[in-house]
Amino acid sequence: MIDAKCLSPEQLDALKEVANIGSGHAATSLSQLMGKKVMVRVPKILTGPLEDVILRIADPNDVVVSVLMYFLGDLTGRTLLLYPYEDGQELTSLLMPAAQENSAEVQESLLKEVSNILSCSYMNALGELLGLLILPSVPGMIVDMVGAVLSSVVLEFGREKDFIFCVESEFDFGEMEKPLRAYFLLLPDTTSLELILKKLNIMK
Repeated sequence: MIDAKCLSPEQLDALKEVANIGSGHAATSLSQLMGKKVMVRVPKILTGPLEDVILRIADPNDVVVSVLMYFLGDLTGRTLLLYPYEDGQELTSLLMPAAQENSAEVQESLLKEVSNILSCSYMNALGELLGLLILPSVPGMIVDMVGAVLSSVVLEFGREKDFIFCVESEFDFGEMEKPLRAYFLLLPDTTSLELILKKLNIMK
């Protein structure tokens, strides 16, 4: 298993390039959905065990919106897209006209769809860069405290949780006082992680 603490500067640079491309694709997708310009700040990269990374993102008692997807094809594994609860609510309000029905079911459906689009933006960027086919599953969503989400995800991921790659993105919609935060976590299976690094020609 690859140890995140032992990644070389070249390996981290390659992962940052993936993050930059993926965040750019995600901003473009949001812009097309909203019909307005969306800017993305330079993304931050976090790597390490699943528990460590999630707890660096938020306090265990913070409520988050989490959207889980599986991916198959040339790469296999899972993705987890996290929003602070307030940011998830803000995102739905920006995408949903004020006169439209805004029930919890409608908001959940909208968040799932947007999260599906954003996750696919990151995965498509990775697939294009590596020349690999990546096929996503239907998203599943959990709204709960970070600690509860973490417990659920750890049980779900089992052994494949020792190395994850997290992209912290901030999207700026212009009129918002602060950007919207989203965290895209890539949890590749062991063989897929090794393939990603090999494809990028950065295996040590």
